[in-house]
Amino acid sequence: MLTATYSGDRTIEVSEAEPSTPAPGQVQIAVAYTGLCGTDLHIFHGSMDARVQTPLVFGHEMSGTIAAVGEGVTGWAVGDGVTVMPLAWDGTCPACLAGNQHICQNLDFIGIDSPGSLQALWNVPAETLVRLPAGVALDHAALVEPVAVAVHDVRRANLQPGDTAVVIGGGPIGVLIATVARHFGADVLVIELDEKRRAQIEGLSFATLDPRARDQVAVVEEWTGGAGADVVFEVSGAAQAVRGATSLAKVRGTIVVVAIHPTPREIDLQRVFWRELSILGARVYERRDFETAVELVADGVIPADLLITRIVPLSKTAEAFADLEAGRAMKILVDVAGQR
Repeated sequence: MLTATYSGDRTIEVSEAEPSTPAPGQVQIAVAYTGLCGTDLHIFHGSMDARVQTPLVFGHEMSGTIAAVGEGVTGWAVGDGVTVMPLAWDGTCPACLAGNQHICQNLDFIGIDSPGSLQALWNVPAETLVRLPAGVALDHAALVEPVAVAVHDVRRANLQPGDTAVVIGGGPIGVLIATVARHFGADVLVIELDEKRRAQIEGLSFATLDPRARDQVAVVEEWTGGAGADVVFEVSGAAQAVRGATSLAKVRGTIVVVAIHPTPREIDLQRVFWRELSILGARVYERRDFETAVELVADGVIPADLLITRIVPLSKTAEAFADLEAGRAMKILVDVAGQR
């Protein structure tokens, strides 16, 4: 079978490998599609070299069907449509014992810390499977994982119907957060520098703002009657966005840090103090977030066709990263099974 691996030094290699049979407690998935995301870009850039073991078969946003079932696995059958919640926790650390297994202190993020879905046949623990409803397109279903991220972010913010939410950064996760927040009843403004992305986001009937053209603080204050936003989601990963986020939130507002920041950032703690702001981290997701994400994809709430810029064969994975780096795509899926 073909696999795509990160070998270090910004190198992606596609090569043949022998599939292995699923161990007891595992299932083997015939992977259909794998989405490439910002975390994969961090791996490609070498920002996670201290964490990953190379060569690494990466990828964790995926869809597929069960190809084989290992010994002791019940409730699953060959042909079932699935996606994977790619988290394996130890169950014994203080975080797990406190009920926060999804951010286990010894978490195995599958596709980063262990082999991922850019391979035709992928063996995973059965407990990571999430069932797909019949009729859901497998290319759309490859978006369930990032949708679960957005659902978790919105829930982490405790966003309420009627709240105002600013999303800083209109990439795939930013668009998904905006979509989920609106679905949960919020009024949303997306701040995005790229003109093409703003046009796409406006096509989904979201208000957008180019912060180079208009003062973002003035716009948000006008929009909220001088109060500031209930919630600000920092999704861009830019230092300037972090510095500016505190100026957009209302008194006792909430800032949710979604983006991965590989280096420490400056933040206006005077503003945090003055307005009694809450700053929250939002890392991955819980099982209920995945289940909600499946429903949102299946019900057509998620603008999957807008988000998926194109689908490429596994052999073109390296070229896909070049396009993502250059901002030439919103979301690229890899056709692992060779369906297109």
